[in-house]
Order: sequence, then structure tokens, then C-alpha cells
Amino acid sequence: MGFEHHRVVITAAGRDFGRTLALRFAARGAEVHLSARTPEAAARVREEILAQGHDADRVHAYACDLADPLSVREFAAGVSARTDRVDVLLNNGSRYHHGADLLSASDEDVVATLASGATGTVLVTKAFLPLLLNSGKPDIVTMVSTCGESGHHRSDAHDAFYAAKSAQAGFTEILSRRLREHGVRVISLYPPDFDNHDPLSPHWEGAPRTAKDPLTAQSLVDCVFFAVGQPRDCFIKSFHFEQV
Repeated sequence: MGFEHHRVVITAAGRDFGRTLALRFAARGAEVHLSARTPEAAARVREEILAQGHDADRVHAYACDLADPLSVREFAAGVSARTDRVDVLLNNGSRYHHGADLLSASDEDVVATLASGATGTVLVTKAFLPLLLNSGKPDIVTMVSTCGESGHHRSDAHDAFYAAKSAQAGFTEILSRRLREHGVRVISLYPPDFDNHDPLSPHWEGAPRTAKDPLTAQSLVDCVFFAVGQPRDCFIKSFHFEQV
């Protein structure tokens, strides 16, 4: 389906999977509001989208540090100045920290990891909820991780990352129940490690996608498109993936 009538907000869109989401939603015709921790990173992705021939009035870039409440509020205010509604909020931002030893991370690293993934997701959702409630088709999509699943232990991510993802999982679970009466769908994805091919490279269309291959960003984007594209009586709460 096309998303010409959707206004989409994407956090942490300056690189990796956030950039992929921004490029792919724009390619489907959506008006995208993308954020990154620095204005330069957000602007680079905006320029990449514009280079594909998209209307400059439908691609907007903002700086947002998810660990800073003031920065989150300013991001939401910047979007509010351009539109009176948001149809899709994509909570993609979350700082990753590697290391299976709790003592391997500094206190500052622990705080930053929890702040971006857990606190940042709550603050962004709270800041954009009024604009979502103005939409006739509001969806909140959060990229969690298998690390947010109960009992999961196969990742080499740091304990703080596990904690942040578990917080996201708990938040989206209760949010799904409480916002349903307002018509807001809350959709969570719990992917394992996956291959994130550049959407602007030949690898995007040519990536192998068989049962023997790792999960791809292409398939994750397809899951998001599928859930958002469903009729409004269809509430897909989460996507869980087979571990390999």
C-alpha cells in the first residue's frame, strides 16, 4: 500500500535501521519527520530522501537527544509547528551497549543506555500522543528486541541494554491496553540480530531471504508496513521472530 496520506515520525533516523525506515516510508509516499541526535545526521538523511525526487515540503529533519527531556519536547514542538497530527510514531531510538559482564560498562554508559531506550521511548510517546490522538489512524510502532523477551539470554548485549529493552516491552504492553479505547494501535517488534542492507544499494533488492539466511531489514520493514496497513479493527500487538 501507499502512505501518501500518512505523516510519520521516526526517532534515531540518522543511521542504521532508523535511516532505513525513513527512506522506505518516504519511498511509499509518506510525509516523514525524522530525528537524529545531531542536526547534521538528520539533515544528511533528509538530503538522501530529497535526492530520490521527494517533495521538500514532505521531508523534515530535527535534532533530538532521547536522553534529554527538553530536547524531546523541542522535537515535538517542531513537528507541531508543521502539522496538527501524526499518524505513525516509530520509536526506533535506543543506544546499544555490548558486553556480557555487568562490570564492563561505566556508570555513565549504563545511564545513557537506559535513558535513550527506556526513558526516551516513554518521553517521545508522551510528547507525541496529543498529535497521535488528532489522527484518524494513529499507530505507535516500537522496535524492541529479543532482549526484551522474558527469559531471553542469547545476546552478548550488556545487562543495561537488556534492562532498557525490558522496560520498552513493559511500557508498550500496558500502553496497548490503555490506548485501545482511543483507537491507537501499539505495535512492538522483537527482532534478533538482523542484516540491515542499505536501501539505496543493489543489496536491498538482491539480498538473500531464504529460511537459511539471517533476518533482513527488508522483512522488518515489511512487517511494519503490514501492521500499519491493516484495517482499524485489526490490532497487531507484536511481532516475535524465530531464533537462529
